[in-house]
Amino acid sequence: MKFIVIHGPNLNLLGTREVEIYGKITLNEINKQLKKIASENEIDLRIFQSNGEGEIIDFIHAQRNWAEGIIINPAAYTHYSYAIRDAISSVDIPTVEVHLSDIKKREPFRRKSVIKAVCVKQISGLGWKSYLEAIRFLHSSLLAR
Repeated sequence: MKFIVIHGPNLNLLGTREVEIYGKITLNEINKQLKKIASENEIDLRIFQSNGEGEIIDFIHAQRNWAEGIIINPAAYTHYSYAIRDAISSVDIPTVEVHLSDIKKREPFRRKSVIKAVCVKQISGLGWKSYLEAIRFLHSSLLAR
């Protein structure tokens, strides 16, 4: 299996950014855990982080013939990026939207996701383990095919 993981804007600052919300784990530490889990499950994993909407869209497009699953934490783009939503929709790859914090319990503007409708699942509020659950979900879903 081949999955891509996309980390959106400001996630490169994990570990120092609002630790009371996002925790002390860094993006590098999350990526190490994801690579370990992927290896244990014979999943090829490509990981990408960008603060730019266009770069995220370009990465989705570039990986469309390789990836069998997408895991994306769109971060702030969750709430308004119809362009990322359309990119996900256009590649027709099962996608899981993830968030470290529980967006349903955050500020009102953070509770809306324009991405969710084009995803097979949304997982939030589990810290870095939201990504882990997304890998498990996609893995079992693809095995069931």
